[in-house]
Amino acid sequence: MIKALELTDLVKKYKNFEAVAGLSLTVAEGEIFALVGPNGVGKSTTLKMIATILTPTSGSVKVFGLDASRDAHAVRELISYLPEEAGAYKNLTGREYLEFMAMVFLKDKARALAAAGEGGLLSGLGPRLGDKIKTYSKGMARKLLLARAVMIKPRLAILDEPTTGLDIVNGYEIRKTIKALAAGGMTFVISSHNMGEIEYLSDRIAVINNGRLLACDTPAALKTRFATDDLEEVFIKLTQ
Repeated sequence: MIKALELTDLVKKYKNFEAVAGLSLTVAEGEIFALVGPNGVGKSTTLKMIATILTPTSGSVKVFGLDASRDAHAVRELISYLPEEAGAYKNLTGREYLEFMAMVFLKDKARALAAAGEGGLLSGLGPRLGDKIKTYSKGMARKLLLARAVMIKPRLAILDEPTTGLDIVNGYEIRKTIKALAAGGMTFVISSHNMGEIEYLSDRIAVINNGRLLACDTPAALKTRFATDDLEEVFIKLTQ
């Protein structure tokens, strides 16, 4: 098994508050791995450490064998990160935004244009790519942002609440895109409060609370362990 991600005794402290408290887990290449837990228990902090935005207080994050602290630049070449609060430049058209972001990541014009073209297809926005982003609905903007995150073909895509606030159709289309990309070999680490989404997407789920790992297994195994058909019930039993 190729380890796409390995967290070892990961700790993040802010003065007297310990946001992440000794978290250890591994994610295999090509896996869709979900990190779930109540609000404010360290999920987004963990994702930001994986994405090299935050530095661990102690412990380590390794992405395909590279240390995210010592080799941050090399890690950034392998990953893409979509935060929950991500936004786009509203006075650009969708196509201009994809082309601009592709150049930021890839530097080479020919590669950037090819990636932006792929992003346009992945977004499913069609002729609306020619319109300014400020005219987009929330669902359209989120699909554009997901396309930005995956068009450069990262080995590891980190998605924080990828479908938050979206309607059924837009949420379904984003989940379908994630599934298709994972089938092609891309690895995903996602966080979401939507247990139906988590069960549909995830190969394995890590449940955390107060910065600590409570359980990590497949959705089916977790439901068997707690003798229920409802993943939400598993979540409640573990976290309360």
